[in-house]
Amino acid sequence: MNDLKQASQRKGSFIATMKAVFWSFFGVRKRSDYESDASNLNPVHVLIAGVIGAAIFVLVLLLIVKMVVAH
Repeated sequence: MNDLKQASQRKGSFIATMKAVFWSFFGVRKRSDYESDASNLNPVHVLIAGVIGAAIFVLVLLLIVKMVVAH
């Protein structure tokens, strides 16, 4: 429980978290960047950024399908 409390108090910015999640969705990440993110990013921010990224991904797919079906 103490580890979770310490992890949630990390000082990684939300913008850096969004950037890390974007690269994770894209599937390209350097090992050194991954290790840096794992030690610096706040896991709560990662969870929120992942949900936002998934929602954006689904919306983009829906827009693409609507455009293709409409023509």
